[in-house]
Amino acid sequence: MSGPAGLGRSIPLTFSARRLPMDTMVHRAVSERPERRALKARAFRRNLVQAAIIAAVAALMIGLGYAIRSSLAARGIAFSFGYLASGAGFEISEGYAVAISTPLGLVPFSSGMTNAQALTVGLFNTLKVAILAIVVATALGTLLGVGRLSTNWLVRQLCFYFVEFVRNTPLLIQLTFWYIAVVLQFPPISAAAGFPGVILSQQGIWLPSIAATDTATGPGIIIFLLALVLGVLSAFISGGKRRWVIVGLSAILLLGAVIVGGFPFTIDIPEAGRFRASGGTMLSPEFTAILIGIVVNSSAYLGEIVRGAIESLPRGQWEAARSLGLARNDIIKDIVLPQVFRVILPSFGNQYIGLAKNTSLGIAIGFPDLFNVYGTVANQTGRSLEGIIVVTLIYLLISLGISATINRLNARIQIPGAR
Repeated sequence: MSGPAGLGRSIPLTFSARRLPMDTMVHRAVSERPERRALKARAFRRNLVQAAIIAAVAALMIGLGYAIRSSLAARGIAFSFGYLASGAGFEISEGYAVAISTPLGLVPFSSGMTNAQALTVGLFNTLKVAILAIVVATALGTLLGVGRLSTNWLVRQLCFYFVEFVRNTPLLIQLTFWYIAVVLQFPPISAAAGFPGVILSQQGIWLPSIAATDTATGPGIIIFLLALVLGVLSAFISGGKRRWVIVGLSAILLLGAVIVGGFPFTIDIPEAGRFRASGGTMLSPEFTAILIGIVVNSSAYLGEIVRGAIESLPRGQWEAARSLGLARNDIIKDIVLPQVFRVILPSFGNQYIGLAKNTSLGIAIGFPDLFNVYGTVANQTGRSLEGIIVVTLIYLLISLGISATINRLNARIQIPGAR
């Protein structure tokens, strides 16, 4: 009796143990259905709203384009970009135009070139100012940010008042000041202020430059530049063996270029004459003023970013570094700044984009940047609408390029696994 009775008792337990998970699964399935339906409904509404916004923006743009086209047609003006292929008919004081037929792709601009090439001159000048200003402003801004936290009272106060003054005055006024009150007050070329290899005058600033020698050949220059590029790339390649292979290849190419054709470059030192300097490279007064103005203005904002990032670091790191006997300069160089640059790079990217767009203010002092050249082209051809569309797209591409570069660099310097 005990065997069958025991077996009889175990059967309901076995069936109940099998029914329990099934009941639970049914209960969960029933309870999850409304939640899934609610999630799908919310996702559908969200997608519907986004699609409606996109459709509204597209309809607005189409309507705006149709209205502009109708207005131009009523005045007998056809919307066309054919003006880009017509002759410019004006000169540009500085810069190079794109010419695919030349080896380097850049030639001095002349009035017989097209309007499209004139715009490339403005683009060249804009990029020249933007790239140089980004490099110099980054270095100066880092020094200002560190100086704001210096233990030296005088340095700290000077950095503070410099940053506050620059940030609270318009950039346009600053550019005008640097151009009229500083650059144009340089002495004439006949009495130019000379430093070793540098000439300062109202006509511009002359600096030493690198020039090709008379014995230099095209292949020799290419091999020499290739060796330099490989040498620079070796600094960014991890792994000792691969790095030394590239360094060795660079040295062999460099030595071969020198043996075959001699050293292909020489230093060209400027010399002041009675009416004009000769030799070297010249920075025009307009270029000098806009470069100084944008560097000074941007460095103040970059300095504040650096200062805020340094202050956000835990003070325990400073105390731990001091307990190891490290000097303040070593702490900043080896501990603080490497962490700071991982934090501030996105903010720096925003400032770089603003810096590139601020080059359009060069029109106020006569610098032939992209926007200034566009104004001349629009006056010559009457195609102001088509021109502003082209210029807007170019500035958009510049900003997107800077943003993509900063994002890639930011992802590269982040510590793996860190957020």
